[in-house]
Amino acid sequence: MSDTANKIAQFQSITGLQDTDLCTEILSAHNWNLDQAISTITSTHQPPDPQPIPFIEQPPNNQHVGPPNLAWKLITLPISIVSASLGLVSGAVGLGLWVVGGVLSYSFNMIGLSNSSARLVSVSNAVTEAREFVLQFEREYGDRRHVSFVEEGFMDALERSRREFKLLFVYLHSPDHPDTPRFCEGCLCDEVLVEFVNENFVAWGGSIRGSEGFKMSNSLKADRFPFCAVVMAATNQRIALLQQVEGPKSPEEMLTILQRVLEESAPVLVTARLDAEERRNNIRLREEQDAAYQAALEADQARERQRREEEERLEREAAEAERKQKEEEEARERAAIEAAEKEAKLIKLREEKYLSLGPEPEKGPDVTQVLVRLPNGERKGRRFHSSATIQSLYDFVDSSGTLEIGSYTLVTNFPRVLYGPDKLSLSLEQVGLHPQASLFVEMKS
Repeated sequence: MSDTANKIAQFQSITGLQDTDLCTEILSAHNWNLDQAISTITSTHQPPDPQPIPFIEQPPNNQHVGPPNLAWKLITLPISIVSASLGLVSGAVGLGLWVVGGVLSYSFNMIGLSNSSARLVSVSNAVTEAREFVLQFEREYGDRRHVSFVEEGFMDALERSRREFKLLFVYLHSPDHPDTPRFCEGCLCDEVLVEFVNENFVAWGGSIRGSEGFKMSNSLKADRFPFCAVVMAATNQRIALLQQVEGPKSPEEMLTILQRVLEESAPVLVTARLDAEERRNNIRLREEQDAAYQAALEADQARERQRREEEERLEREAAEAERKQKEEEEARERAAIEAAEKEAKLIKLREEKYLSLGPEPEKGPDVTQVLVRLPNGERKGRRFHSSATIQSLYDFVDSSGTLEIGSYTLVTNFPRVLYGPDKLSLSLEQVGLHPQASLFVEMKS
């Protein structure tokens, strides 16, 4: 046995892969380094159980849901692919509502996912591989119209199919397989099939020479090429394998298979779409209700704020009015007190002036008769000693209470003489008002 055949035999024995062409291609991709090839496989792939035992997960209450003719397998995704798109895991879980019917489960440990040292595929590498696959496909098979493979990683494509409520069409490309060119040119570039796939599926393709394509081929147990599959997201970082197509197929055969899968999956897709629309409507309704409640709350708060401001304004105005009224009352009280005090002083002053006049003297040669005419025409007369001063005349007028003290001047007409402050200390006889005098009151301006 040659060294090449020996390595292929050892590789098949350790990995459990039986396809000689696939094993040859994997070893060739690793420059026939057996350790590297085995390490790549064991980090993401465990040899299948010699006697896999399928089991059926029944829905709650043993109720059968979903299409009865479509047996779906649950395939756990490689941790490297899931880790490259952690943000999409929650979306994939949401699609778990689609998974119904019979399933075949593989645990993480069965496919070697418990190894924390497994090589991770970054998002940028996954996108780069997807783009390189599309570019290589177009270089090899020309610019003819082909299945529109998305230029993104597998998990991104899976998330896209979830958002668009479509199934994910997966094509694993084996560049050196003899049937690959005929399948790509005759099937993946067939006008009718391309139209059908592009309209109804999200398509993702990957070369098994690339990291993601290689790991997905291990997860999907791709033993024959060309290899196609139809999948959708499931729970717990797994995908539901609805259909796999291995080996060369004509466009008519592929179209028949895909139409059948699509028809049998249609009720589930429709239900998922309706459920999503209902959730969106419920969310929109809650948002509208929340917005209406918030608007009503803000309106109530605005009215309450306006009411408080109005009450505060009225309280301020009432307090200001009360303060002004109190000040006015206090001012009136002070004015009344001052007026009363002034009046009392005036009365006392008039009494003092009246008392300073003494008794009115009897007529005699030393007595002067004085007559004073007031502004209102009233006349007041009195007898004074000729020695009495002009101040005595003012005291006489002031004591009558008719005029305000100090608001006038006593005047004679013929001749006109003003008896002002400069004459207050002079006697009546000295100023020529004896034995009689007639004066009138002239108000000061």
